[in-house]
Amino acid sequence: MAIPELVRHRPHPSLAGLVAGIVGLSEHADDPVERRQPAGSLLPLVVSFGAPLEVLSLSDGEGTGRHSSFVAGFMPGHATTRFVGTQRCVQVYLTPLGAYRLLGLPGQDLARRVTDLEEVAPLLGGSLPERLAETATWGSRISTVERALLSALDAGPEPEPVVAWLWSRINDSGGRARIDDLVARTGWSHRHVTTRFRVQIGLSPKAAAGVVRFERATADLGRGSLAELAAGHGYADQSHFTREVVRYAGEPPRALLAARRPTAYTALGAGPL
Repeated sequence: MAIPELVRHRPHPSLAGLVAGIVGLSEHADDPVERRQPAGSLLPLVVSFGAPLEVLSLSDGEGTGRHSSFVAGFMPGHATTRFVGTQRCVQVYLTPLGAYRLLGLPGQDLARRVTDLEEVAPLLGGSLPERLAETATWGSRISTVERALLSALDAGPEPEPVVAWLWSRINDSGGRARIDDLVARTGWSHRHVTTRFRVQIGLSPKAAAGVVRFERATADLGRGSLAELAAGHGYADQSHFTREVVRYAGEPPRALLAARRPTAYTALGAGPL
């Protein structure tokens, strides 16, 4: 397999908080390549002009099968994918609030599934993949996709303030914030806040916090003992941490570290966002 070509792009300031990053990717394999993708809080939107990606399994979701351009909603579980040939695509990493705003769809309609882009974002489907294929440079391809995202800004709904606030507290705390305490601070009932959050973000506050905490903890793998990581990220003990990694990644921490699974963090070349 040839060394992948990866071009990173910092999003336009107007997309701050909505798009964590954009990358151009080209990768070739003569033989099928299978990968396990851990759970994550960033939603990949893929505009492809190469070989399709086959989603073989989803531990907590639906949408298996072959996909070219697609969006993967908020996933609380891991996925197994396979491709052969040449993958060429622009990948946009949406935050949950960004998916709600830019795609104009409730997060609950996207969560736990992989959906063809044409079904949820015609502006980013249609002839766009063909236009990218006819464009000579990654910079121009990424700019083309970014302009489409910017044009969707005014058309999408604004997240409810209570939802945006709660998501920011979960994200800023690395998933360690106590959900009951946060909900109490809103002045609304737990049922109301949880329902509105799930509709717009896609998962309940507790489920979303679990994914965020897993992301932050596994981003630190190799920087201390498992016991130290467990304590530092608020897990009860090393065993609890290991169980949660298996739940979200499909394998224990040491196997995950050794495999160097691709994640949004590694694609964006960043630590916790």
